Amino acid sequence: MDLFTHFLIPFIILFFIGSKWPIEGGLGGTSVDFDFILIFIGFLLPEFFILTHRGITHSFIFGFITAAIFLYIVTRQPVQEFVRKLIKRDINLIFNWKTVLLAYFGVLTHLFLDFLTTGGIPLLYPFSMERFSAHLYYYTDAITTIAALAVLIVLYLKINWKYKKIAMTLFVIMLVSFGGIRCYEKINVTNALEENLEGNFTQTATYPTSNMFVWQGVLINPKNQKYQLYAYNGLTGEKTFQGNYSGLVIENETYSLSINAIKKANSTVAAQRFIWYSYYTSIDAKFENNQWKITYFDFLGGHYTPSNLTIYVNG
Repeated sequence: MDLFTHFLIPFIILFFIGSKWPIEGGLGGTSVDFDFILIFIGFLLPEFFILTHRGITHSFIFGFITAAIFLYIVTRQPVQEFVRKLIKRDINLIFNWKTVLLAYFGVLTHLFLDFLTTGGIPLLYPFSMERFSAHLYYYTDAITTIAALAVLIVLYLKINWKYKKIAMTLFVIMLVSFGGIRCYEKINVTNALEENLEGNFTQTATYPTSNMFVWQGVLINPKNQKYQLYAYNGLTGEKTFQGNYSGLVIENETYSLSINAIKKANSTVAAQRFIWYSYYTSIDAKFENNQWKITYFDFLGGHYTPSNLTIYVNG
């Protein structure tokens, strides 16, 4: 989800339940997306690839720490004075244990919204690096972003609060409606894929695109690491075969030797980062010129990394 929506959702919830500090909750909702600051550390120290967008701050523990630090900084008097002059509004942000908890509430709404989107987030870090995702929404949605920005403009304007409440209510209705449509389409594409289940293809998985009516579907053969990719259009009900893929392809050598080479390649930071980000890590292991060419690729493609990576290992 976008930064505007991450501010609005906790702000709207806290506003309508009568909280005195809805802005602090909204700021908490945006705080974890300031992880772009950490990306520079990730560039300098590639082994810490968790220091990236939707990385370390997008977990339950570090989300709380991030929100507390962020709220402390923005509530300092010099910062508040700067913000007041910038937005030409008289705001008075508070830092205490109650507002920190409200900021963490904003973080939790942020994590929930990002969990709904494709790509996932490491909710349990540092106990686990696993990324969790419901694969319901696409990474970002242009309509939602524009609508959220429009609501923020309405909130900024000096107009009757009646219209501001209407704008916030309509935004929530729109967001929930989009979610309902996507749930319906996800069920449809799952049902369409299940018609093709046969033999060792026993599992299905579905992934959204930027168009809520167009989805990607995968038939999975977990025994042999085989995959079939489909595109599904919910408006027409058309399912289109996109290709066959294999989790492992070996060329010019034996299975055992290729596995040893893959283990060496997997130990590199570049491979670990690629695997962490990818939906499906397929590997092409080819022995040529007395060395192994290990190529990783993700047939679905990712948001953060190239769709393939090649590492050379001595034979």
